[in-house]
Amino acid sequence: MTCFQIRCTLTCFGRIENLSQKLHRMCCDGFCSVADKMETKETDEVEKLKSKLMSAWHNVKYSWVLKSKTAFSRNSPVFLLGKCYHFKAVDDESPTESCTAEALDDDIVTGNVDGFRKDFTSRVWLTYREEFPALPGSTITSDCGWGCTLRAGQMILAQALLLHILGRDWTWSEALTLEPLDTETWTSSAARRLVSTLEASIQGERAQVTQPICAAAQGGAEEADSYLQEAYHRTIVSWFGDAPSTQLGIHRLVQLGMASGKRAGDWYGPAVVAHILRKAVDEAVDARLKGISVYVAQDCTVYSADVIDSHSGQTGSHSDPQGLNSGAAPDSRAVILLIPVRLGGEKINPEYLSFVKSILSLEYCIGIIGGKPKQAYYFVGFQDDSLIYMDPHYCQSFVDVSTSDFPLQSFHCPSPKKMPFSKMDPSCTIGFYSKNVEHYERISNELSKILQPSLKEKYPAFTFMKGHRKDYELSVAVEKREWPFIRDTRKAGTTSGDFVLL
Repeated sequence: MTCFQIRCTLTCFGRIENLSQKLHRMCCDGFCSVADKMETKETDEVEKLKSKLMSAWHNVKYSWVLKSKTAFSRNSPVFLLGKCYHFKAVDDESPTESCTAEALDDDIVTGNVDGFRKDFTSRVWLTYREEFPALPGSTITSDCGWGCTLRAGQMILAQALLLHILGRDWTWSEALTLEPLDTETWTSSAARRLVSTLEASIQGERAQVTQPICAAAQGGAEEADSYLQEAYHRTIVSWFGDAPSTQLGIHRLVQLGMASGKRAGDWYGPAVVAHILRKAVDEAVDARLKGISVYVAQDCTVYSADVIDSHSGQTGSHSDPQGLNSGAAPDSRAVILLIPVRLGGEKINPEYLSFVKSILSLEYCIGIIGGKPKQAYYFVGFQDDSLIYMDPHYCQSFVDVSTSDFPLQSFHCPSPKKMPFSKMDPSCTIGFYSKNVEHYERISNELSKILQPSLKEKYPAFTFMKGHRKDYELSVAVEKREWPFIRDTRKAGTTSGDFVLL
């Protein structure tokens, strides 16, 4: 940490100490008198103040994270959702070296670096947010500390929608203009937001955070196709806005989670999130979301007839009215396959490393909802034995996506992160995008070959079965069919993560 950062930090904490003293006097002088006059009002005010102070603490905890530089090898290929990138030039005969993500654009590091940076940054990044409207059934206005799996689920769904509407080759025109998230920026901004939030809490006013203004488009010679793609891009991001009215926002996901006993502030596992995403897409009212559905595998098994029914629109949703499924039959829909799996017992089984690599090398893979224990990430690629991921644990301010020109910068991440495969939590959800029935048959055939267990693995991560799920069961309770991974934690035999260990 630089001297400037230290001085800035001490100054901010000096102001925080003064604010805490004022807050203490308020508790002694103000709250007591309010309690004597109106006990109910006091409770409401205390809860609101508690919520603001908790938001301020989470803002520090999840914004004041000193970002370590991510190192990439110049001699190993990098895979990102089915695309392969090389950082080493063809004529580069230097010995094995590594480079950081921030140094990828240096002259020394050549090869297809800009292509990787542009591709990674173009993925939709959804993180913790603060100061959005209160979540259903609560006074909570931030998902810091508990919503990371929901955010990872939003990101995998956003990638599927990008594939569905814009295609895998699409990249954001402004991707290379974003600045890396450096330590000084994170530290100073976190300190400023903490002080402003505390001041607003004492004054009884909402802290106003200035949003960056989206850069104006340069020139007026953009092609109509590029303009249309950018309009679709902005629409996709708006579906995940943090407001009660958005189709796939956290308010909607929390509301759907309440049907399973989940509440705002609870931690969600990757399997539960998969079912919530399915319900959110099925119940979405936007016409552009009617041409796609979500299929969630049951008990690590994909039943092909059920997937084909989803493609043909026999599960209750409408066909695509806008023709976004180019190449698909008129009555068919695209299907997002979400497969909750467990790659080991209490810890990840290292024998699944080659399987995970093979999955992330496929062009129709939309990533993995996973992470470390109780800390969710969105895995999008790998290099050697390390996974590349997008991290939702960064608290950002609320952005109103209802405006036509809302800023897009905070929805894209310019700094990739890496994590050793050995640290991955075994509980995860794998995602694929299937365009039509013919595409699904190709997917099932290719994945069946990858899923052939080795002598050490003994069991595949998941399997494909012909026919419908109902053909293989005598009777299954409706609740079990809808929420198969949710159990009452008060009963004996609780599971590790989201799965029953047999």
